[in-house]
Amino acid sequence: MESSGKRVTVYIRPEYHRALKVKAAETEYSVSDLVNSAVKQALKEDAVDLEAFDKRAGEPIVNFEDIVKKLKKDGKL
Repeated sequence: MESSGKRVTVYIRPEYHRALKVKAAETEYSVSDLVNSAVKQALKEDAVDLEAFDKRAGEPIVNFEDIVKKLKKDGKL
């Protein structure tokens, strides 16, 4: 991964920190590399979600209350 970056303070659970340190020791990656990779993956997933939201933007909005009423009316509840 890229060696230059912004230095930040992040508070993570001790068990996650230990897991990161062990993984870093067993691989060619640093803890920073592993964290950057996880953040990048999370942002990629968000981008996919946002794209899906954009594609469905024109669909009608369905009210939950209306769905429940219809299910009751149809004898399914």
